[in-house]
Amino acid sequence: MGRGKLRIYLGAAPGVGKTYAMLSEAHRRVERGTDCAVAFVEHHGRPRTEVMLHGLEQVPRRELEYRDTVFTEMDVDAVLERRPEVALVDELAHTNVPGSRNPKRWQDVEELLQAGIDVVSTVNIQHLESLGDVVETITGVRQRETVPDEVVRRADQIELVDMSPQALRRRMAHGNIYKPDKVDAALSNYFRPGNLTALRELALLWTADRVDAYLQEYRSEHEVSTIWGSRERIVVGLTGGPEGRTLIRRAARMATKGAGGEILAVYVARSDGLTAASPKELAVQRTLVEDLGGTFHHVIGDDVPDALLAFARGVNATQIVLGSSRRKAWQYVFGPGVGSTVARESGPDLDVHIVTHDKVGTGRGLHIARGARLGRSRIVAGWLVGVAGALLLALLLRSVGPGLGLANDMLLFLSLTVAAALLGGLLPALASAAVGSLLLNWFFTPPLHTWTIADPKNIVAIVIFFGVAVAVASVVDLAARRTHQAARLRAESEILSFLAGSVLRGETSLEALLERVRETFSMDSVALMERSSEVDPWTCAGTAGDAGPLVRPEDADVDMPVGDNMALALSGRVLPAEDRRVLAAFAAQAAVVLDRQRLLGEAEQARALAEGNRIRTALLAAVSHDLRTPLASIKAAVTSLRSDDVAWSEADEAELLAGIEEGADRLDHLVGNLLDMSRLQTGTVTPLIREADLDEVVPMALGGVPEGSVVLDVPEDLPMVDIDKGLLERGVANLVENAVKYSPEGEPVLVSASALGPRVEVRVVDRGPGVPDSDKDRIFEPFQRYGDAPRGAGVGLGLAVARGFAEAMGGTLTAEDTPGGGMTMVLTLRCAGGRPRTGAELPAEATS
Repeated sequence: MGRGKLRIYLGAAPGVGKTYAMLSEAHRRVERGTDCAVAFVEHHGRPRTEVMLHGLEQVPRRELEYRDTVFTEMDVDAVLERRPEVALVDELAHTNVPGSRNPKRWQDVEELLQAGIDVVSTVNIQHLESLGDVVETITGVRQRETVPDEVVRRADQIELVDMSPQALRRRMAHGNIYKPDKVDAALSNYFRPGNLTALRELALLWTADRVDAYLQEYRSEHEVSTIWGSRERIVVGLTGGPEGRTLIRRAARMATKGAGGEILAVYVARSDGLTAASPKELAVQRTLVEDLGGTFHHVIGDDVPDALLAFARGVNATQIVLGSSRRKAWQYVFGPGVGSTVARESGPDLDVHIVTHDKVGTGRGLHIARGARLGRSRIVAGWLVGVAGALLLALLLRSVGPGLGLANDMLLFLSLTVAAALLGGLLPALASAAVGSLLLNWFFTPPLHTWTIADPKNIVAIVIFFGVAVAVASVVDLAARRTHQAARLRAESEILSFLAGSVLRGETSLEALLERVRETFSMDSVALMERSSEVDPWTCAGTAGDAGPLVRPEDADVDMPVGDNMALALSGRVLPAEDRRVLAAFAAQAAVVLDRQRLLGEAEQARALAEGNRIRTALLAAVSHDLRTPLASIKAAVTSLRSDDVAWSEADEAELLAGIEEGADRLDHLVGNLLDMSRLQTGTVTPLIREADLDEVVPMALGGVPEGSVVLDVPEDLPMVDIDKGLLERGVANLVENAVKYSPEGEPVLVSASALGPRVEVRVVDRGPGVPDSDKDRIFEPFQRYGDAPRGAGVGLGLAVARGFAEAMGGTLTAEDTPGGGMTMVLTLRCAGGRPRTGAELPAEATS
C-alpha cells in the first residue's frame, strides 16, 4: 500500500478562506465520484463555511474530558476504519487535548498518510515553526501552536489562498469571520493593515521559495540544462578588483525593476594561485552584496568563462553582469577575454551585460589557465626543456659537427617538444616546436646562418617537423587532460561509494565524517553549523580540526548550505566549482548523520523514560497493594487490642502482638527492598569493600526465616572475600527468603559455600518448581514474581536487589537448575587471598 498524498491550503491570516476552499475542492471531488469524508473541520460559527459542510459525510468526533470540560477531537481510529479515499482535516497545527492519540494534529495526519489515505488540510503562515519569531516581531503575538516546516514542505501540493488586507478587513467588518463583539478589537490589533500586509508578504515569499524548489527538483529529475526565465536571477561576475562594487550596485538596480529579482555574486578563482585578488576587497564586496539582499559565492575554475556559465546555468540565472575588461590593447593577442567569451557562449536564453567602469584599460596580469592541474614547477620545467633545452641541443649538435644529418637533428628536436608537452602542457610544447623550427633553419639547413632555405625539400621537412611537433604536443596535452579527468572521476566515485556504504552501514559518527571531509578536500577545519530559524544565531553541531570562532558559515572559505537552517563550513582554501557537487553529497550525509545521532539519543532517553515509568508504575502498584497487606493486619490487631467491649486473654493479646510484630517485620522488609531498588536505579550504591569471612556474614542473613527451614554449610577454612558486609547480608537474606517461599513444606533450603580458584561461590539451593531456561534472566528484573505467588508475598524485588548488590561488590549472581528439581542461586565473590585460612589465623572468639 502506497503513502497517501497531502494537499495543503496555505493562508496569510485567519479568515482568508482556506477552509472554504478546502470544502469547495471536496465538493468538486465528490461530484467526480471520489470518496471524501470530513475527518475534522471547524467552521467557527461562520455561516458560509458551515453551509459548505452540507452534503459531505462527517466522521464522528471523539469526546475527551479535560479539566472538567468536554472537548471534541478527530477520531483517528474511526477515520482509519472508515478509510475514505480523501480525508479533510482542518487546522494542521492544532494541539490535541491531553489524552488524545497524538500530541499534534499533524501527527494524526501522518498516520492517515501512512495508511494510504489522501489528506487535504489547511494552515496559516504564522503557524510555521521557522517563522514564529518573525511573526511575533510583526504582530506582537507568540504562536504556541506550530507545525514543523518540513511537514508542510513535504506536501505534494501547496495552494496559496490569497486575499488583500483591505478585502480581509472588509470581511471582518461584515462579521463574516468573528462575532460582532470581537470585530473592533481584532481590527485594531492583530488585523491591522500593516500586520496583514507583512503576513501576506511572508506567505507569498515562502510559497515562491517552495515553488522554486519544485522547479529545481523538476529540472534536476528531467536533466533540463536550458535556462527557464521563470524568475529573474542576476549573476554578477567578480574579479576581486574595485570595479566589483559598481557591478553589484548596477545589478541591484536591475533586480529592483522586476518583482522577485535575486542577485548572486560569484568570484571565480583559478586554482593555479596566480590570481592576485584582494581578500579585503572581496570581503567588502561580500558585505555589499548581502546588504543589498543578495548572496556571495566563491568557486574555482581553471577556465573562468566555463565556470561562470556553469554556475549561472546551475542556479537557473537569466542574466549575467560583467565588467569591461581591464586588459590593455596588446594583451588581446592572447585571446578575446572573459566578457567576449561568455557573451559568445551564453546562448539565447542567458543575457550578458557588459558594464563600463573607471578601471577599463588600466591593465591586469596575464593568467594561464591550463597550468592549474600541473603546478608551477612543472610549467617552469616545461618551458626550460622546450626553449632552453632547444638552444642547448643546437649548441651541442654544432659542436659534434654536421655528421648526424638533418633528419636525425629533427628527431632530437621533436623529442624535446614531446618532453616539454609531458612536463608543461601545450604552450611550452608549441614554443619548443617554434624555437626548434627556427634553430633548424638557422643552423642546419643550407645556406647556414640565414633565414632562407635553398633546397625546397628542406622547406617541406621543416614544415612537416613543425606540424608533427604541434600534433604530438596536442595529443600529449589531451592525454594528460583526459588522465586528469579520469583520476578525478575515479576519486569522486570512491568518495560517493564511501558515502553510500556509510549509509548502508548505519554509521553515526559525525566527527568521523567531518574528519573525512577535511582530509578529502585538504582543509584546515570543517564545521557543521545550524540554527533554529532564519533570525536565530548559528551554532556549531560538530567540528573537525581547528574551526576557530566561526559566527556564521559565510565567514569560512567555503560554505555549503543544507536546507534553510544548516550549512557545512570549510576553512583552509577555496574549492573548485566541480568539487562542490561532491561536497554537497558530504553535506547532505552530515545532516543525515546528525539527525540519526539525535534520534538515537532521543530513543535512548525514551527507553530510559519508559523503564522509569515501568518502575514507577510497579512501585505504585506495590505501594497500593502489597504494602497495604501488612498495614491492614497491623491496624486490625491494634484496633482489636484497643477495643473496650472485648476482654482479651493473655494468649489472645500475645497472638495479636505477635501479628503486629510480624506485620511490622514484613513491612520493614518490603520498604527496605523498595529503598534498595531505588538506590540501585539511581546509582547511589557505594559499597565499602573490606576483607571478611563468609562464616561470619552468612549466618546473620538467616534471621528472618523460620527455624529449621535452612541448612547451613559454610566451611570455616574458606578464603576471605572482598565484600561489603551489609550488602552481602542483605543480598543473601533476599535469596534465602525467596528460596524458602517457593520450597515445598518440609524441604529445607541448603546454603553452602565453596572455593573455586580465585573466587568463592555461595549456593542457595531449593527444591521448588524451578524456572524454565527462557525465564532465568527475567526473574532478576524488578517487580517480577514467578508462577502463582500470592500478591501479599512481596513486590518482586528480592532477586533484583540481590543481583544489584552482587554486581556492586564486583561479583555475579546467576540461576541454575537444581539436580532432581528446583532452583539454585549461585553468588560468586572475589577472594581476598589465594590460600585457605588456618586455625592459627582464626579470630580468638572462634578458637576459644
